[in-house]
Amino acid sequence: MATKTIARPPTPVASEDNAPSAADLLENTLSQLEALLWVCYGQDIDWCSGTGPKQLDNLLWLAADMARKAGELFQVNETARTAASHSGG
Repeated sequence: MATKTIARPPTPVASEDNAPSAADLLENTLSQLEALLWVCYGQDIDWCSGTGPKQLDNLLWLAADMARKAGELFQVNETARTAASHSGG
């Protein structure tokens, strides 16, 4: 059986408090955006060699980030909705 693969940044971000800096977050976002644009507008993409595997990893990382953020937003929304319904608002 295949092992589960979780999309993540290509290199871990390390800092004193393990929180990424604004520069790290910007670099991560730019890598993801580049991968998305590369897929949308690239011609003759070779996913098996060159920069193809790196771009594919970044694209999967983007999708995983978006899914995680959507889940977090859903939880925040549900918490607020439940609190509002219990307070009569």
